[in-house]
Amino acid sequence: MSEVVIYTDGACRGNPGPGGWGAVLSYGSKKMELYGAEKETTNNRMELLAAIQALESLKRSCRVSLYTDSQYVRMGILEWMENWKKRGWKTAARKPVKNQDLWISLDKAIERHDVDWHWVKGHSGIEGNEHADSLANQAIDQMLKAG
Repeated sequence: MSEVVIYTDGACRGNPGPGGWGAVLSYGSKKMELYGAEKETTNNRMELLAAIQALESLKRSCRVSLYTDSQYVRMGILEWMENWKKRGWKTAARKPVKNQDLWISLDKAIERHDVDWHWVKGHSGIEGNEHADSLANQAIDQMLKAG
């Protein structure tokens, strides 16, 4: 099974506001960059979308080490999602899960991969995280410039 390292990050100017996401994928000596933006979104949505887009871009099942600076994404996957699904996508307080559409997409995206989730401190000089952050901000800049 192929081994891929992924760094993801989301950014938002205002929360909600214009947002972007970025992902850096490494497989052996190959690297790929992905990024995108939305006019009106939240930071959490961009963090989720970065992971979804990166995992969906993989053409075959892979062993993935995914690094995120989002505790929301990491905790959602490792601790919360199983119970949300059991409760029909409701929180412990029986409220609808925020960003349910993206959590469902992420759940589907991880099905065919063996993913290890890692948390890294954001803006702390970790090269992959810094690069993903710069891609997310580049996506916002390009979108705003294009109007």
